[in-house]
Formats: sequence, C-alpha cells, structure tokens
Amino acid sequence: MIENFDFGRVVIIGDIILDCYINGSVGRISPEAPVPVLLRAHHTAVPGGAANVATNAATLGCEVTLLGLVGCDDSAEILRATLSTTPGIDLTGLVVDSSWTTITKTRVLSGRHQIVRIDEECVVSLPETTQARLIEAARNAISKADVVVCSDYAKGVLSDDVLGAVISFARERGIPVIVDPKRKDFLAYRGASLITPNRSEMTLATGLPMDSDEKVERAARMVAEQFEGDVLVTRSEDGMSLIRREGDVTHVRARKSELCDVSGAGDTVVATIASMLSAGQDLETAVVIATSAASIAVSKLGTATVSRSELSAALLAEIKEDGGTLSIQQAQTVVDSWRHHGARVVFTNGCFDLLHPGHISLISAAARQGDKLIVAINSDASVKRLKGASRPLQDEGARGTVISALRDVDLVVIFDEDTPLEIIQTLKPDVVVKGADYQEYEVVGGDFVKSYGGAVVLVDIVSGRSTTSIVKKMQQTKSAVEMAL
Repeated sequence: MIENFDFGRVVIIGDIILDCYINGSVGRISPEAPVPVLLRAHHTAVPGGAANVATNAATLGCEVTLLGLVGCDDSAEILRATLSTTPGIDLTGLVVDSSWTTITKTRVLSGRHQIVRIDEECVVSLPETTQARLIEAARNAISKADVVVCSDYAKGVLSDDVLGAVISFARERGIPVIVDPKRKDFLAYRGASLITPNRSEMTLATGLPMDSDEKVERAARMVAEQFEGDVLVTRSEDGMSLIRREGDVTHVRARKSELCDVSGAGDTVVATIASMLSAGQDLETAVVIATSAASIAVSKLGTATVSRSELSAALLAEIKEDGGTLSIQQAQTVVDSWRHHGARVVFTNGCFDLLHPGHISLISAAARQGDKLIVAINSDASVKRLKGASRPLQDEGARGTVISALRDVDLVVIFDEDTPLEIIQTLKPDVVVKGADYQEYEVVGGDFVKSYGGAVVLVDIVSGRSTTSIVKKMQQTKSAVEMAL
C-alpha cells in the first residue's frame, strides 16, 4: 500500500489563503437586529487555497515547495506559523508584496453550521516586478521538481504571464503540470498535462450540463481539445471522471461517507494526484486513490488534510468491502479516525465459529450501544486452545468474512491471544459488550475501559443457542443415523 511509496518533490504555485474559523454556540437572537448571537468558544486558523494543497501533499509524504504571494500583515505571519507545523514545506519561494493583502476567509460557525463567511482581500493586477519575482522563483523551484501544481483561485497570482512561464518551464523538463482551474476559459491552461474542474466549473466553461457520464465525457472532450491535455471532472457524490485526450475514459465512483464540509476537498484531490504521480504511479491509479482521499476530506469539518495512514486504511477498507479483516495496526488508524469525528466506538468479541441467532442477537444489541461496532474474533490457534483440537469448524478467514458481511458490523479484527485484553488496550473502545450470562467483573478489559470513562454493557442473549450445542446435536444426529443403518 501507499506506506511503501517513495514520494518525490512537488512544486505548488497559486493563490495562498488563510482559512480562519470562529466557533461557538447560538442560544438567542440579538435584541438589536434579527441576527443570532454567537457565544465564541475558540478561533482557529489553517492554510487554505494553494497552501492547503501544500499541506495535503506534505502530509502524504512529499517534499513541497510552495510559491505564491503574501502581504506584510498579521495574516501572513499566522499563515507562516500554521505552515511551519507541517514538515516538508519549503517557504523560501513565497513573494512578499507590501501592496498585497494576504487573502483571508473567516467562517463563523455554531456547531457544524456556518452562519456567515467574512473575506479579506484586495485583488489587483500584479505589478510587472512582482510577476517577475514569481516567475524567477518558479524557474528555480521547477528545476528540482517531479510534479507541478497550479492552484488557481482567480485571485490574481496566476496571471497569464506567470501561468504561461510555469507551464513552459515544466514542459521543457518533461514534468507534468496539474491545474485546478477557476477561469471561465480553459485556453489559458494550454500546455498543462491535466486540469481538474468540478461540475460547476465545467458547465461555466462549456455551457453543457453535467448530469450523466455521457454528458460529462462530451464536455470534457470539448475542453481537452481546447487546452490539449487530459481532464478530470470532480463530481461530488458521483465520484470523478478521467477523460484522456487520446480517448480512454475512467469513471471512479465515490466512497460512501458522512458529508460534513466540502471546503478544501478539491485541494485534497489535486494534492493526492500530484503526490501519487511523484511516487511513479500512473494517472488512473492516482485518481482512484484521490477519490478515497476526497471522501475522507469531506467527512471533516473545515479545511483539512488527509494523512497517509488514514488514506491507507480507507483503501484497505475498500479492498475488503466484500468481507475480510484488518490488522490491529490498520484497525487502530480507522478507529482513531472515527473517534476524531466524534463516533462512539463499541467492541465485542467471540469465536463465532458457526453463526447462529445468539450471535446475531449479541451483535445487533452491541451495535445499538454506539455509532461504530468492532467485532474481534479469536484466531484458529486461540480457538483450538479454548475449545479443543476439533475446533474451529471454520477457519478464521471464513469466520471474518461472514461477520464482516453483517450490516451492523463496521470492522473485524482477529486476535491470537486467549483473551481480547491486548486489543482492547490498543483500540480503547468507548463500550465493551458481552452477553448477560457474564457478570460485569468477569468481562475481560472491563476495568480498563471504565478507567478512562468507558462502559461495560451486558445484553440479553438467546438462550439455548451456542456453537457447542449445535455441534453436539449434529454429532447425536449422526450417531442416530449410523445406528439406524
């Protein structure tokens, strides 16, 4: 998986933005005007625009050179400070212009609901001297690059002269150029390898609807002829469509995810594709991986990055959608991601040798205790030690496949010990569930879970149902048949 990729250097040039978030709660309407009163809780700032592309690429493992324009203001200093927390980003190519206002977008939120956005910007035509400084910085950076990204937010940094020079420098070295476009006319991007418009941007550029695969292909081919490159249309819940200029088409469907905030998702897509290309992957593979990254990004509130471990776990989960298990390390990444988004994580365990109504009842009851359910299964060796040499009747792979196919189950792991204590200590679930035939003090890991505020829940079970009793009945039936014969 991507943990083994050897990422290269990506140069990112474009409009640099500081994204600020003022969070709080609304409990009343102002007596001064019919507007909500926000009780402010905290204020955060993160890189946005081209800077968000840079942090995403660096988080995945690339060495990144960020080029753009900032002013001589507090926002520029905050932006530098936020970028400095992500290793691997070179900021020496940032151009400072005293006449420029560092672009800032401030979003005011109550919980997860945005009330208003306040923008600070003064977009003006860049002086020739400033453009020359940007072009020179681009020339130096591209000489050491594997991939170039132009992050165009239509704020003025990627003027015709700057854009033309960047594409020309990259083509001279045979380096792919990816453009996230915002112009109505894509002809300005002629010479780029790939552009990544969303559906609205494609409709604006072509005047064509985007409500089917066929219509997307038609519009993309029109655009591809204009700028002489490949087109990747990002289609929100419908995934992405890659239309190659020479004719090949790839439609990648989006992973199901809980939609929270789409801001910055396009940056994640561009950064992921650039990162995968820098690691020597082909474009089709990069698009598939970027689709997963986008699904993770939109499940997070605000402008956010996607880590290599998060992305790797998501890709593994996709591979195993039709059944299977994750290692404890992979499961830990998934569980950490759930918890980061506020999920209540539930844990139960067992051998689950022959699935019967008692198992279904336990799993269903466990799932109702929270948002995500982990089922831990004893390995074959563990079952033999606990149940005897004749067990298990099904190997751990088969048992994992059956359990993971149940609708209530979100994740399956296999443990080799006699008890699940170690895996509970690793995953730290919020709730541990066992059948009511246990006493609370008998539940393995219960004291540990309660030590950090978790809970042990005992649920009613279906009496008279167990794999042991089923096996015994089968053996008795077999003996009766043999005697009758």
